[in-house]
Amino acid sequence: MYQKMPSPTITTSRASSVLLRAQRLSSELAVTCRALTTASSTPLCPPAQQPSLSRDPRPRPCIRPQPPSCRRNMSSTRPLRSLSIHNINPHVKAAKYAVRGELAIKSEEYRSKLKREDPPTPPENPLPFDTVISANIGNPQQLDQKPITFFRQVLALLEYPALLNNEEALKSSFGYKQDAIDRARRLLKEIHSVGAYSQSAGAPGIRQSVANFIERRDGFPSNKDDIYLSAGASSGVNTLLHIICGKPETGVLVPIPQYPLYTATLSILNARCVPYYLDESQAWSTELSIIHDAYDKAVSEGTDVRAIVVINPGNPTGASLSEKDVEDTIKFAAEKNLVIMADEVYQTNVFVGQFHSFKGALRRMQQREPGRYDTVELASLNSVSKGMVGECGHRAGYFELVGFDDEVQAEIYKFISIMLCPPVIGQCLLDLVVDPPKPGDPSFELYDEEYHGVRNGLKERAWALYQAFKEMEGVDVGEPQGSMYLFPTINVSDKAVEAAKEADRTPDEFYCLRLLDATGICVVPGSGFGQKPGTLHLRTTFLAPGTDWVGRWTKFHREFMDKYR
Repeated sequence: MYQKMPSPTITTSRASSVLLRAQRLSSELAVTCRALTTASSTPLCPPAQQPSLSRDPRPRPCIRPQPPSCRRNMSSTRPLRSLSIHNINPHVKAAKYAVRGELAIKSEEYRSKLKREDPPTPPENPLPFDTVISANIGNPQQLDQKPITFFRQVLALLEYPALLNNEEALKSSFGYKQDAIDRARRLLKEIHSVGAYSQSAGAPGIRQSVANFIERRDGFPSNKDDIYLSAGASSGVNTLLHIICGKPETGVLVPIPQYPLYTATLSILNARCVPYYLDESQAWSTELSIIHDAYDKAVSEGTDVRAIVVINPGNPTGASLSEKDVEDTIKFAAEKNLVIMADEVYQTNVFVGQFHSFKGALRRMQQREPGRYDTVELASLNSVSKGMVGECGHRAGYFELVGFDDEVQAEIYKFISIMLCPPVIGQCLLDLVVDPPKPGDPSFELYDEEYHGVRNGLKERAWALYQAFKEMEGVDVGEPQGSMYLFPTINVSDKAVEAAKEADRTPDEFYCLRLLDATGICVVPGSGFGQKPGTLHLRTTFLAPGTDWVGRWTKFHREFMDKYR
């Protein structure tokens, strides 16, 4: 028979025992937490994550993401993280990249502030401008440069090939010409899909297109097997410097001022930058005697100089080198057995004179003096990010090797293979850039109109900015020759220098920060690119649409000079 069992009861003495035990554990936990708090100056967990005594008095670790206050290491306890600012790669910490540094970050904060939909800045402290002008970086399409129609039409078909099933609709509704459709089909046959890996050096057919472009440009043969496609020219620079820099004593001659990619990468590789100054009085040309002196000084200090970098047209200077400058550099490299890294990404951005490629100059020198320059090693780089294309976000470029040892090229291929392949959609865009519509092609008329529209707009804005600088007190600037930049000298008063020192800034940083705060125009101080001691510069692009923002700058400069006169 089932017999009902009595309900369990808790006697007064037992309840008291349980309560006393809970109170004791609570007291011990409180002591432990106070000790940890004292040791770390912050609680182990934020208040909302402290253990609940009503459920289980035992302390439990945080299982949700912790705020920064929880991430500090506590003395006498095991560190909460493996990495700290004190134990990461010191060469990464030492690298500097001013183009996207403090000023750029601050400008983006201003841009966000202007876009926010929450209540605007109080009337007593509004921003004194309604737009931010990002003149700090060569990013054309961020500044409303329109993409070339032919390029984007083909890329759209590559991303969604099903559109090719209705050619008539493409033509009637979207303005496609037959050559755009045919190019998309040809590229799809080459790559199969933009979502598939290609060969590590890039699709063979696209490398052949690049070789054909170089051959048309220079008048000398080019071999696709010496061409390596890359995720922009920056990736190519990274690859080449990794190969060149074999030990901490390795040195690379770098022009000053220079694009800080070079000094930053050398810093990360724990190699040595050997600076050689460009001649500002001669439109930022290379001066062979200065290069010789820089080389000799580095060698005397134990540096194994292995390469020389040349940026032509120049960044940040905008200088376009003469054929003599190019040939003098090749002669020096041959004499000292140096690799030439020719950064030629602005080769179509030339407003004064013409572009002289290192490949073309080297081949002509080899013809004139057989045998003398046969072992010169040249790596020339190009990109779709610049020129009249401005497709920075597609990350596409290439480098061509001339005179390199076969075994070295095999190691270069291995190195790029570690990164699998450059973006395939970018490779296809590169094919379009090096082989655009030609006269007589259905898409040529619109392509030619758009291309020269971009070019003429860049030249117009370059001259507007140049004329404004010429009229500014204490500013010296040369005529815009090429690329997308001006690099004027600024001369400020002792009073401005003292104000900069009080603000813990260099004078050029001080000027650029005040310019941003007053006008929303973001530029980069010359110290971010390197400059001769005792001189001050800034780098600005002339990509922003229109020229009215130049007036903002002129007004600011006049007020700045008056304030610190």
